[in-house]
Amino acid sequence: MSVDVGSKVVVRTATPADTPLILAFIKGLAEYEKLLHEVEATEADIRRDLFGENPRCFCDIAEHGGKAVGFALWFYNYSTFRGRAGIYLEDLFVLPEARGVGAGKALLSRLAQRCVDADLGRLEWWVLDWNKPAIEFYDSLGAQAMSDWTVRRVDGEALKRLAGV
Repeated sequence: MSVDVGSKVVVRTATPADTPLILAFIKGLAEYEKLLHEVEATEADIRRDLFGENPRCFCDIAEHGGKAVGFALWFYNYSTFRGRAGIYLEDLFVLPEARGVGAGKALLSRLAQRCVDADLGRLEWWVLDWNKPAIEFYDSLGAQAMSDWTVRRVDGEALKRLAGV
């Protein structure tokens, strides 16, 4: 499925052939966030989790002028309070040279459309607190800061200890 936003940006569902592109976008985002040293994902990981027998997440690609300029990687979550599934946006990235052409908005609009079409409860994501341009962009779209919530994570050795292994 693809969505044409105006005549400038087209959003399409990623295919297995996009695996190297998706990994390049992930690394581009990590570099922007000064976290490139944390990227462990490989093309094999992307291929398995997006295009394997049991997909764990999904991806849309934004194209401008026939060139891939951004991506949104997402998965379904569930709100027990709303009693509905939703979409969690794990990563949104647009190449620096393509910012301002509408790719980010097109990707978010496509996810919002998925939510509305499937009667999902919400679309949510995290943004780094220092990323003022992104925060201003998201605010302009009507996104709300969830300031009462604090993120918690267990990974690495702490995850293994918690699992009892």
